[in-house]
Amino acid sequence: MIRVLMLCLILLWPGLAGADAIRVESVVSVHDGDTFSADIAGWPAIVGRRIGVRVAGIDAPELHGECPCEVALAKDARAFVTYMLHNADTIELRNVRRDKYFRLLAEVWVDGESLGESLIDAGYARPYAGGKKQGWCQ
Repeated sequence: MIRVLMLCLILLWPGLAGADAIRVESVVSVHDGDTFSADIAGWPAIVGRRIGVRVAGIDAPELHGECPCEVALAKDARAFVTYMLHNADTIELRNVRRDKYFRLLAEVWVDGESLGESLIDAGYARPYAGGKKQGWCQ
């Protein structure tokens, strides 16, 4: 019952549906190059505290990757994202929706720049639009 209530709150919460941008109040933790947890300003604690956020449109290497090269690149990607997010004045989520793991899937903007594009430009991620992912091991 609680899960149903949470789902209804999330789907109907005005901050998620139709909003131009959702402001991240604080970053709680950075999991890897494309996922972090955050507190969302103005959202009830049950749906806005420690919520997982997945950066839309990219694929970053996994910390539990298939080879040492992927793991090393994943650690560098996480460090890059940690630096970007913790040194930001403003973090916004745009075009927010839910992913299959119930995280927020969003374009993440850090001080007016796309985090996804910054990761791609730095070589820490690839564009991703769904389907089979390309491996990181050579």
